[in-house]
Amino acid sequence: MVVGELKNQHIHMGDKMLQKLTWTINNFSKWDSDELCSENFYVGGHPWRIAIYPKGHNTGYLSIYLSGDLPNFDAWSRFANFKLALINQLNAKKTITAGSQYKFSESEPDYGWPEFIPLVEFRNFRSGFIVNDTCIVEAEITVVKPEHVTQADQVVSKPVVCSEPVVQVTNINPLGDLVDFKSFGKIEKVFVPLLEEVCKLHPSLIDCQQKRSRRFTEWAFTALGQILHFLKSRKVKDMNADACSHLQLLWEELQTFNFDLTWLQPHIQSALSMKNYIEKAVQLKAMKENLATLEMETKSLKEKIFTAEVDLEIARRDLAKGLEERDLDADLAYGGP
Repeated sequence: MVVGELKNQHIHMGDKMLQKLTWTINNFSKWDSDELCSENFYVGGHPWRIAIYPKGHNTGYLSIYLSGDLPNFDAWSRFANFKLALINQLNAKKTITAGSQYKFSESEPDYGWPEFIPLVEFRNFRSGFIVNDTCIVEAEITVVKPEHVTQADQVVSKPVVCSEPVVQVTNINPLGDLVDFKSFGKIEKVFVPLLEEVCKLHPSLIDCQQKRSRRFTEWAFTALGQILHFLKSRKVKDMNADACSHLQLLWEELQTFNFDLTWLQPHIQSALSMKNYIEKAVQLKAMKENLATLEMETKSLKEKIFTAEVDLEIARRDLAKGLEERDLDADLAYGGP
């Protein structure tokens, strides 16, 4: 799916051409697609495009690729030096950049990183990679003419796919000091007691991460720690729509790390159900208040009825006494003969 706005700048460097591009994807959460592509751009007279996999390309990571596309040419090939960067919009020093040299061809038209950045980090609203629902990717590409590709270049034209970009990423906006957790990585200190407790009860949490990279396990246990801290620090009354949405996002992110979470799922479902409980509790409270009002009105009406019944009884007694009959046509007396 082609989305976003692409801005580019061409820079001639002798017999090479460097192109700098900025791909801005607005309303990022709206695009429900496994693959998002930039529009085509031209370097060296040939079309290229950038592609990302916002749900991961069969991994728990954001995947990002550069693709050459010459469908009308047989046996085409182009050698390119390129860098791809996921821009951190809150802290430029935490922008993630990866670079490579690669010979693109008809049989191998794209190259990139299937594990560019963990999805839990990418989607974290505090991380700075998606701000105001906008994601920004930058690229620098140099296409080299075939006659200028050296033997050394050919050797590195197909490097091993790197599971992590060449950049050091530190934890974003931690809740406190970072400490090492069982050699799996630096985790927020506040998470560690919670993690130790559940790992003691569920050893598979440790076992399933033994063969993972340190970067992967660091974010895996951070994601688990975030969930545990959320459940520990929230009360039933806190589970409004925003809190439930946040918990749902944390839960979806945690599931990408292949933990056995059958023990945790009932607690998550219970916490998410609190929104409906709170709504019903609010309705019940309103009904009770309405009932109290009706009872007060009923009491007032009963008092009015009682008063009216008393007045009615008095009126009946007065009516029962009757009046002395007189001739209404008789003269009024004044005491004379």
